[in-house]
Amino acid sequence: MPASPSTARAINDRLALRLLQQEGALTAGQLKQLTGLSRPTVADLVERLAAAGLIEVVGESGEQRRGPNARLYGIVADRAHLAALDVRTEGVSVVVADLLGRELARASVPIADDTGTGPAVEQAVTLVERAAKEAGAERLHTVGVGAPGLIDPATGELRDSSGLPEWHRRLVAALQERLPARVIVENETNLAALAEQRDGAARDRDTFVLLWLGHGTGAAVVLDGRLRRGASGGTGEIGFLPVPGTSTLPSATDCEGGFHSLAGSAAIAELAAGCGLVATAVGPGEPEAAALVRQAVATLPSPAPPPAASSSRSPSPSASSGADRFLSALADRLAIGAASVVAVLDPGCVVLGGEVGQAGGEVLATRVGERLARMSPLPVEVRASALGGGAVLRGALLTSRESAQDDLFAPRSR
Repeated sequence: MPASPSTARAINDRLALRLLQQEGALTAGQLKQLTGLSRPTVADLVERLAAAGLIEVVGESGEQRRGPNARLYGIVADRAHLAALDVRTEGVSVVVADLLGRELARASVPIADDTGTGPAVEQAVTLVERAAKEAGAERLHTVGVGAPGLIDPATGELRDSSGLPEWHRRLVAALQERLPARVIVENETNLAALAEQRDGAARDRDTFVLLWLGHGTGAAVVLDGRLRRGASGGTGEIGFLPVPGTSTLPSATDCEGGFHSLAGSAAIAELAAGCGLVATAVGPGEPEAAALVRQAVATLPSPAPPPAASSSRSPSPSASSGADRFLSALADRLAIGAASVVAVLDPGCVVLGGEVGQAGGEVLATRVGERLARMSPLPVEVRASALGGGAVLRGALLTSRESAQDDLFAPRSR
């Protein structure tokens, strides 16, 4: 059945708004060309969207002929303000942005292990309020929160998980009470995968697995373009995966003895120490493992340059040997966990995410890929994260932005 006039208008409006979001400012003539709609239809939708406060004239095109078609229309960026939170066991980071996703303010606060639940929640909420004020946002429309742990697929709430601070769960409720905003919570690794698919290492992939390597471990599964969460929201809890090479088995309440015991930051640091490596510079909030991996990659000898361009400096043989042994042993460990995922899901692509995956770059990804090729009959490409630990904030911002746009761009009853 043909769409009613009101439905057709809503479809056309959403199409135009999506084009303005993707392409940036456009003239009415360009909207006509991209949508295939008639000139009168485009003129009507431009008038409707401008009257609704969703688009505005942002300039003029370089066309010689002046007139309505030369005006450039863009989305009203400050129609809504958004926030994204990356909640870790050791602190919180926040970004505030406009409706187009342009960053307006960024801040973070460390939260010590011995901080009480109430004070920790207050520190985090105050951080968000201050960042919003700095960004000039009178109110936040949507807040996206990335946190470790399981998200209940029925309620969308962060479930109580052993080993995680109580203030994590209390924070979500406090944000909903203190801020006149919609609050969306998602597992941090899932958000990282969304960001890598949109802006990072998996832009050309509809099916892939992101292996999160940071302070802890996790995985996110994207199949046929859709993020898969599982029946209880626990898809990707790879830290609990029983693997060879550990002294015990994981339990329902403790991942010690699982893949986490091989690939968590503490385990990687212990492995590096056994190879004679010590981190010399660890960034704020950065896992020690990431610093160690980055140093090891930098210590490896570069491919030999032509004789005329040879360098006078090169890593000492003992240093490069220790780095090589460390990266090879780490690749062995990561391949064990990745092989299990590949055998079950056949994703075709594994992204080594998080701070450690980004620090290892192509050097570590290549080594893991070589080991997977020997362990699995299924073809799989291993890629290094392009976004690292920042993928969580990026994914939370993308999620809050899409939610806000779905709300604001929805047709209104007249």
